[in-house]
Amino acid sequence: MTSQLTGIGVSDGIAIAKAYRLEAPDLTVEKRSIDNPADEIARFESAKSKAAEELEAIRLKAAENFGEDKAAIFAAHLLVLNDPELTSSVTGSIEQGVNAEFALQQAADTFTAMFESMDNEYMRERAADVRDVTKRLLAKLLGVHVSDPSAIDEEVIIIADDLTPSATAQLNKEFVKGFVTNIGGRTSHSAILGRMLEIPAVVGTKTAMDTIEQGVRVIVDGTDGTVLIDPADTEVGTYEGKKEKFQQDKELLNRYVSEATTSSDGQHVEVGANIASIDDLPLADKNGAEGVGLFRTEFLYMGQSDWPSEEEQLEAYKAVLTAMDDRPTVVRTLDIGGDKELNYFSTPEEMNPFLGERAIRLCFAQPDMFRTQLRALLRASVHGNLKIMFPMIATLEEFRQAKQMLLEEEEKLKADGFAISDTYEVGMMLEIPAAAVIADLFAKEVDFFSIGTNDLIQYTMAADRMNESVSYLYQPNHPAVLRLIHNVISAAHKEGKWAGMCGEVAGDPLVIPILLGMGLDEFSMSPSSILKARAQIAGLSKAEWEGYIPEILQMGTSEEIIKFVQEHSK
Repeated sequence: MTSQLTGIGVSDGIAIAKAYRLEAPDLTVEKRSIDNPADEIARFESAKSKAAEELEAIRLKAAENFGEDKAAIFAAHLLVLNDPELTSSVTGSIEQGVNAEFALQQAADTFTAMFESMDNEYMRERAADVRDVTKRLLAKLLGVHVSDPSAIDEEVIIIADDLTPSATAQLNKEFVKGFVTNIGGRTSHSAILGRMLEIPAVVGTKTAMDTIEQGVRVIVDGTDGTVLIDPADTEVGTYEGKKEKFQQDKELLNRYVSEATTSSDGQHVEVGANIASIDDLPLADKNGAEGVGLFRTEFLYMGQSDWPSEEEQLEAYKAVLTAMDDRPTVVRTLDIGGDKELNYFSTPEEMNPFLGERAIRLCFAQPDMFRTQLRALLRASVHGNLKIMFPMIATLEEFRQAKQMLLEEEEKLKADGFAISDTYEVGMMLEIPAAAVIADLFAKEVDFFSIGTNDLIQYTMAADRMNESVSYLYQPNHPAVLRLIHNVISAAHKEGKWAGMCGEVAGDPLVIPILLGMGLDEFSMSPSSILKARAQIAGLSKAEWEGYIPEILQMGTSEEIIKFVQEHSK
């Protein structure tokens, strides 16, 4: 009999295939006495060598499939594997007469406990890296088989508690038709992966691993978040029809690839892509991006052993600007802190890192690093349509300080004979409610705003967007959020400036009509969302939705606003 699970649909589409469970292997370790420590150390070193070969192969596969920035995690795993402190701890215990497996487990437990006890979120996450590497090594030592997603050679749907970076890097889109996980949310790693691979995905089901057996037929509806287990043939037939309809609709969207984004009453807006590196541009181009609305430069800094040099950054920015030609490219300066950290730089330990020294605040605390990035951006400006954006700006003084540092570096570069574009723009990411309230003051000094709704919503609602227990408060249609957005757009237009949006909300079909009516100039989103957004806007009258805005802004709840949008979008 068919059973059903409900989770969070994070990547649209229908998938029908048999289940492939990614189960954790039995890595139980027993303590044994050994007679020859040298032989045991050699066995440990052999396991390390094999694990290193695997990790390097996975890193290369990840770089090929997803780009170097996505492969950086495996460079970090290789660093953990070859960490001299971890190695010396293991070999020291072996020399005391215990087996390699037990010595490794002891050392790993000590290291993970140390990391997990730290207040810094990034350092706590390093415990997961140690565990991942340890499992790989233990499997080699114990001779235990570990599920190898790269070996899948038939159509399957992955069932897992969660998808680790190691597992996701090995997924072959040809055979992996979808996935279902116990945990996760709309902005989790696995959700982003599903959209990047453009395969149906449902996360946060809580019980998928308890209820879905290996090989059973499964239907995944990534649009509405449902999973059917062992469906009857009639149900399969129904979903085959839905799948075909989804594919037909997707193919129909292709006609919008080369079209400008225009409303039904002839008003043009720009729809661009959020990217992390030049490796993301092919997908952006495939979906007809009119520009890059957010280039997340922090990925240039991750997976390295030190700050990237001015020349390294120059080459990365130049490559993206050249590829985009004259299309606008908004580059966000370094935004680390909170949940994004670097393995070669320790940010301050804070009670609440999301409200601490992050983004522009950290850049001010590390001026040499910041000035290096500014110089690289300025030198790259002659290669395209560059717009520089400062993140996490809360006060006018912060924006002025950042811009002053930029202008100082420009003067130095010109004095040294470097060519600098005279048409680049300087703006700010609008993600702090305080800044949104005084957007009229900022608008006199910036060239543009880009609204970062992921943080704006969580700061406005005082609710961590990664915390499932308060996820109901992540409300893009909340009246307070919409009023702040409206205030920002209105302030920009009053000063003759443009306003964009680079948060996930820019591609939300329940918010797009409102943003169009408010006069948002640029929508930037995941590349896979571009064509759906363009098609939706083509069916909307900007003038009509502009007339609805006063009424919408007087509504009291998200539910009222969502109902209004649904009723007036038909």
